[in-house]
Amino acid sequence: MQCPKCRGNMRTYERNGVHIEQCDNCRGIFLDYGELETLTRMESQYHAAPPPPPAPGPAWGAPHGGHYGGHHHHHQRSWVGMLFST
Repeated sequence: MQCPKCRGNMRTYERNGVHIEQCDNCRGIFLDYGELETLTRMESQYHAAPPPPPAPGPAWGAPHGGHYGGHHHHHQRSWVGMLFST
């Protein structure tokens, strides 16, 4: 398949059940009918409110305040990052 923009070679990738065509030359991304709506729905589900945290358990041996050190940062990613992450 040829890219409609630059006539480069197109490759098909499947990510989460969606087929995405990407040009090897210009890196353009092309979607078939309905795939943008599918990606939008998947992104909404991905960013939905997380489930409530579990009830706190015993803090035996845990230092000051019942938790162990270290902070965990969770970054929100867009559907593009989710689709092309390895």
